Amino acid sequence: MTKSGDGALVERRLSGEQVWRGHFLDVRRDVIVQHGGHTALREYIVHPGAVMVLPLLDDGRLVLERQFRYPLGRVLLEFPAGKRDPGEAVQRCAQRELVEETGYQAREWARACAVHNACAYADEAIEIWFARGLSAGVRSLDAGELIDVCTMTEAELDALASRGELTDVKTLIGLQWLQKWRAGLWTLDWVPAV
Repeated sequence: MTKSGDGALVERRLSGEQVWRGHFLDVRRDVIVQHGGHTALREYIVHPGAVMVLPLLDDGRLVLERQFRYPLGRVLLEFPAGKRDPGEAVQRCAQRELVEETGYQAREWARACAVHNACAYADEAIEIWFARGLSAGVRSLDAGELIDVCTMTEAELDALASRGELTDVKTLIGLQWLQKWRAGLWTLDWVPAV
């Protein structure tokens, strides 16, 4: 959201370069100019975008994953998530990731929001989706993916968050959305699977 007085905050790109390109990360370094004429460097990662799915079982439990996250050197508890393929529609990506990582398919889907989880150094946006009307199936993990699928109640997940044991930002935002939606404070518009 841009406000009328934001002009003095906006930075303009003067030049830039690609510092490194990997499988899906693209590291850039730009020279920018600020409103007052000051120039500075900005280093950031260009990312194709991602989705996170909050799968709701009919009994109210949530489907989650435990996965080793190499940069942190530990296993994290997270909702299923993954990056978008080039040109892939967001809902289709959410549906694909849910099946690939958990084996579940959903009859209904609802978009909650998009989050910028690392806006100081990446342009990644993660679209958060809810899925319900789940039916179990077969997973199709990517090569090298090791994921332990588990279920828990909202109360169990909330207890982990309150103790600081749930640290994945997208999962914390998903939990907040779930709580606000179940309390009738935030709304979700449900659509069928595509």
